[in-house]
Amino acid sequence: MSMLNKKTVEDIDVAGKKVLVRCDFNVPFNEDGSIADPKRIVEALPTIKYLIANNAKVILCSHLGRPKGEFNPKYSLAPVAEYLTKALGQEVKMAADVVGESAQTLAAGLKDGEVMLLENVRFHKEETKNAPEFSEKLASLAEIYVNDAFGTAHRAQCSTEGVAHYLPAVSGYLIQKEISIMGGALADPKRPFVAILGGAKVSDKIGVINNLIDKVDTLIIGGGMAYTFYKAEGHTVGSSLVEEDKLELADQIFKKAQAKGVKFLLPIDNRIGDRFASDAKFDVAPKGEIPDGWMGLDIGPETEQLYADAISNAGTVVWNGPMGVTEWDQYAQGTIAVAKAVAESGAVSIIGGGDSAAAIEKLGFADKMTHISTGGGASLEFLEGKELPGIAALQDKE
Repeated sequence: MSMLNKKTVEDIDVAGKKVLVRCDFNVPFNEDGSIADPKRIVEALPTIKYLIANNAKVILCSHLGRPKGEFNPKYSLAPVAEYLTKALGQEVKMAADVVGESAQTLAAGLKDGEVMLLENVRFHKEETKNAPEFSEKLASLAEIYVNDAFGTAHRAQCSTEGVAHYLPAVSGYLIQKEISIMGGALADPKRPFVAILGGAKVSDKIGVINNLIDKVDTLIIGGGMAYTFYKAEGHTVGSSLVEEDKLELADQIFKKAQAKGVKFLLPIDNRIGDRFASDAKFDVAPKGEIPDGWMGLDIGPETEQLYADAISNAGTVVWNGPMGVTEWDQYAQGTIAVAKAVAESGAVSIIGGGDSAAAIEKLGFADKMTHISTGGGASLEFLEGKELPGIAALQDKE
C-alpha cells in the first residue's frame, strides 16, 4: 500500500522553517463556550511538540464545525488557542483571519519554536472546494506542510490536500500512527483476523465488507444491517429495519464469504422492541421469530456468547459500527458485551472511529484497545481500501 510509505516530520529538516500543520481541532463545545472534550487537541500535541523542540516556526490550522464559508464568531478557534497555550506552556498566538493581514503579519514575525493558530479554514468557501488560489495563499504563509488531520484525510480540500501541491508535504505522528496500525493490520494481520461490522445499513458498509472479505477469517455482523441479511435468507423480521433494494447484494456477500471459506456470523437471537423508542416494550426473540410489529434493536444474549467465542482467540480484530441502539441502555447490551470480549481477547484491536469509538469511550473500554481511530469517515474509507487524498498527496520516502 503506497499510503504506508509516506515521509513524516522526522524525514525533513524543519529547523528555522515556517511549518503549516493541518490538525483536527474540530472539538465539541459546552453551552458556555468551553471545550467539552479536548481529545482531538491532545492527540495533535506530539507533532506540535516535536516541531517546537526542533526549532520550527509553527503555523497551525484546522476547521471547526460547518460555518458555511463565512466568518462566524460562533465557530472561532480562539478557545483552542487558549487550550493549546496551557497545554504547551507557551503562548499560541491567534490570528484574526486565515490568509489575511493578521495571519500574514503573525506568520512573518514568528521566531524559532513559536506557535500560532490560523482562524477556522472553513470561514472561506474556497476551502471545501479545494480552490487552487486559496491553497496557494495558505501555502505562501509557510515553507513546509505537515498533515496530521486523519479525520479529514478522506476529503480533498485546500488545507488537507491542495497545499501539498505548493509545499514539501509530510505526515505528522497521528496520521503516521493511523496508517501504520490500520495499514499494517490489513496488509499482514496476526490471525485469526476477525472483522466486526455493525451500524444501521448494509449500504454504508458494502465497500468495507467487500474489501475485508478477501482478508479476514471471520466476519461478524450486528446492528440494523443484520436484518437485511436475515430477510435475504428468507427469515421473518417483523418491522425491523431492512434495505429492500440490498437483499440480492446481501445474498451475494453471504455466498462470497462461503466461497472464500470465511466464517460469516449473523445474530442467532435479538433484543427486540415494539417500537423504535427508548421505553419500548422489551423482549428477546430467536432468529426468524421476530413477531409482527416488533423490531430488532440489538443482538441477543446467545449471540453475545457466540460472538465472544469467535473473538476470544482472535489475533487481530477490526471493529466498525455498534451492535444495537447504544444510546438506549436496554439496547446497548450487545455492544457492551462485544467491547468486553474484544478488550479481553488480547488481540490487536482496531476500532474504526465514529459510533463504535464513541460507544467504547462511553463504556470505559478505551484503554483496553490497541488503537481507536480518530476519523469515522476516513477510517471507513481506509478499511474499504480507498486511497485517501490527504495522504496520497504527501511525499513518498525515497
